[in-house]
Amino acid sequence: MRGAPGLLAALLLAACGALPPQPTSAPPSPAPQPPLQPAPARPDTGAQIAALATALVGTPYHFGGADQGGFDCSGLALYVHERVGLAIPRTAAAQQRAAHAVPLAQLAPGDLVFFRIRSRSVDHVGVYAGDGRFVHAPRAGLAVAYADLTHGFYAQHLAAAGRFW
Repeated sequence: MRGAPGLLAALLLAACGALPPQPTSAPPSPAPQPPLQPAPARPDTGAQIAALATALVGTPYHFGGADQGGFDCSGLALYVHERVGLAIPRTAAAQQRAAHAVPLAQLAPGDLVFFRIRSRSVDHVGVYAGDGRFVHAPRAGLAVAYADLTHGFYAQHLAAAGRFW
């Protein structure tokens, strides 16, 4: 039994020799990856956005609201875009600045329509639903509703249109 410790030490040393050699320098860092980009929008994204907005007609107006408990105008636009996986800014003015401009003659369901109602800058937004109508959260005391883009008050205050999809 006296030779047992020596035998054990020899076995351990032999086992260590079987390990692969350790690298003398750190492995190279992986190449930096570009930031993730959102998936390209599907061809029916605009129609989905319009359908989501339409389904919310009747939801109460709530200043600062961006969920089914209540919406303000830009919160409605934000909410329906988020549901299809698109991140957009929070305010109507920021949404207008960030959107890809769309000529009014080329409006499609799901586009955003921007208005100057109380100031010289954009302060209201709606979701174009087609056929000259849009869905919006008009103001306190009113629910999400359709409005006409082709004549009347909103036609006079229309400033621009834009698209995120």
